[in-house]
Amino acid sequence: MDRYIEFILNHYILSLALAVVTYMLIQELIDNAFKKFGSISPLMAVTKMNDSSTLIIDVREPDEFSPSHIEEALNLPLSKMPGILEKIASHKTTAVLVVCQNGTRSASAGKLMTKAGFEQVFVISGGMQAWETDYKYPVKLSSKKNKAKSNIIVVPNDKGS
Repeated sequence: MDRYIEFILNHYILSLALAVVTYMLIQELIDNAFKKFGSISPLMAVTKMNDSSTLIIDVREPDEFSPSHIEEALNLPLSKMPGILEKIASHKTTAVLVVCQNGTRSASAGKLMTKAGFEQVFVISGGMQAWETDYKYPVKLSSKKNKAKSNIIVVPNDKGS
């Protein structure tokens, strides 16, 4: 035991770093164990969207939302979400998909929504970045020039060309 104390005293920066990393890992494990919202891939999100009662919420800021977004998504910025949740309270029992640019803000929004009493909250993992680049799913574009392209679904060629 004396050697441990001696090590900690001689290497206090390493010991502090170990304590901080351990605390952060434990906090993340506890958060994941008790979170009440689910995380789904864009593929599963499309399956959920086929149900007409599903609500899609984009928590990006309006300047991020307007260039491209998922069709029929509501723009409710995370910064204004606590005051806006009352307006969508009628959807507390229906499935709600939450998306942001890369998945970090939507997790915070998912926490807020479950605390507000929403029962079926699903965060789209990877956010719009995964939606557009990884899965190449269609988005609604605000530019008049690109509006016709927004409904085109790109299907990769199986032959690798």
